[in-house]
Amino acid sequence: MTNYVAALAALADPTRREIFERLAKSPSAVGDLARDLPVSRPAVSQHLKVLKSAGLVSDYADGTRRIYSIDPAGIAAIGEYFEQFWQQSLARFRVIASEAGASEAGASQAGASEGTVTERATHSVKEET
Repeated sequence: MTNYVAALAALADPTRREIFERLAKSPSAVGDLARDLPVSRPAVSQHLKVLKSAGLVSDYADGTRRIYSIDPAGIAAIGEYFEQFWQQSLARFRVIASEAGASEAGASQAGASEGTVTERATHSVKEET
């Protein structure tokens, strides 16, 4: 099981985030990742170790190499964490939209007998001049 706190902390480092993003494009060995990064191969291995312990990447043996790839469970854990905020925001939006709709409906009913808000404001300005 992935801990979203560990996953977010692991992704806070820009080099780890770059490694993670590259793995999202295609699984790779340490040497392939290190070739295009400004850090040493042992440093890439350490970053992969942190990403793996956070549950964001997994690896498998391919001969003498280890191939690293994104762990879908890690992505799901982060997604679930952010999903709760998305759902809360949508719920608040629905309430505000509903209140605004009810407010506009009340205003339009009142405006039906006295004209629209714009018409009343325009009429008031004309009377003052």
